[in-house]
Amino acid sequence: MIRRPPRSTPSNSSAASDVYKRQEHNGTEFSSRGYITDVLTDAAIGFIENNKERPFLCYVPYNAPHSPFQVPDKYFDKYKGRGLDDKLACVYAMCENLDDNIGRILKRLDELELSDNTIVLFATDNGPNTNRYNGGMKGRKGSENEGGVRVPFFVRWPGHIKAGQTIEEISSHIDLLPTLVELCGVKMPRTLPLDGISLAGLLAGKETKQPDRMIFTFKFPREDGVTVPGSVRTQRWRAVKGRKGWELYDMIADPGQKEDVSEKHPRITKKLSEAYEKAVVDVTRAGFEPLPIHIGYPEWPVVVLPGHEAFLEPASREGISYNGRAGWANDWITNWTSTEAYPWWEVEVVKAGRFEITLRYVCEKENVGAKVRVEIGGESFEGVVRNAHNPKPVPSPDRVKRIEVYEKIWSSLSLGTVKLKKGRTKLAVKAMTRPGEKVMDLKAVQVRRID
Repeated sequence: MIRRPPRSTPSNSSAASDVYKRQEHNGTEFSSRGYITDVLTDAAIGFIENNKERPFLCYVPYNAPHSPFQVPDKYFDKYKGRGLDDKLACVYAMCENLDDNIGRILKRLDELELSDNTIVLFATDNGPNTNRYNGGMKGRKGSENEGGVRVPFFVRWPGHIKAGQTIEEISSHIDLLPTLVELCGVKMPRTLPLDGISLAGLLAGKETKQPDRMIFTFKFPREDGVTVPGSVRTQRWRAVKGRKGWELYDMIADPGQKEDVSEKHPRITKKLSEAYEKAVVDVTRAGFEPLPIHIGYPEWPVVVLPGHEAFLEPASREGISYNGRAGWANDWITNWTSTEAYPWWEVEVVKAGRFEITLRYVCEKENVGAKVRVEIGGESFEGVVRNAHNPKPVPSPDRVKRIEVYEKIWSSLSLGTVKLKKGRTKLAVKAMTRPGEKVMDLKAVQVRRID
């Protein structure tokens, strides 16, 4: 959606700002220079400038504040000078840098005289990922309590929405679609039944309150596959399904969730818990089958299947694993020591055609020679890992040692082309031989449409 940003000179001397990073623009990788939040903002502003004469949607998903902990000196030094440790200083520094960059976008909208005709939304995704200021709320990232799910939400639309007002009615991300459809005056697209409601009346001051509602938070089922932790929030209450059963909190009298009042209000606890369990049945009705990765769009010819999104066989991960515990955050497949083990991806070919399959890998010299086979859509073809490639991780200017993996420069092995029919299938990469201790480390599989 955003244009490729130009290379620019860093605005300060921070090592974090002076590192070239691999980015992607419309399926093509390129190198950028500078701090990532600045780079994304440059691209967003460029996109707005290029589309100022027509309606546009500019979605800017910043990855700060989050680990890895990197931020320019200009911001870090300010908070480090206040006696904070490196991690906390970096978090607050990232927040200030984020404020400055959002300010740049708003200023450019003003300069282009687009503000009165542009709805700006700001929200975050979850509670903080470290123990830090959280408004006195209970819980942090991953928690079903208020501190894990309540986030700020700001709306800016000069001339249409009054500035400075605070709306106390509870709302959720599920309300964004119906709200924007009404504010923009467009026809609601055909969708599955919506759980959200429009907030347009509240934002415009035409309504003062909504009917009391329940907003549900679901976490992934526990080991038994049945128990689904979570919570349900009304304007006054939050009922939380914890490991020891249901808890109830009066969020008006006790916003910090200090006292569980479930025994004092058993009828309310029963009402909310029963509504939650009914909602769980509804949202899990279709099960948890993996969603396919779509390939074959002529408009998006190159699709990368990341290693950390692969499913590993056997499920016990004997003879194969992710580099990290869970397989996330730029991870890859490693410890591939068994020819009985393999990774696979659920894919859907949206349009039939011919595709080139390329592996991105690392292989130590002593492991060269493994024969690998790709199976997809009833077809299979093989290749041999003939070249050793084992570079050191790319240096990264972290303020605090990261828990995520460090990036590497990966080698490529093209295994050939295959003609695929439209439809859903699986792509598996299997090892036919293993001359050394392990097959290789697999970062990703690239699928490129060539017709």
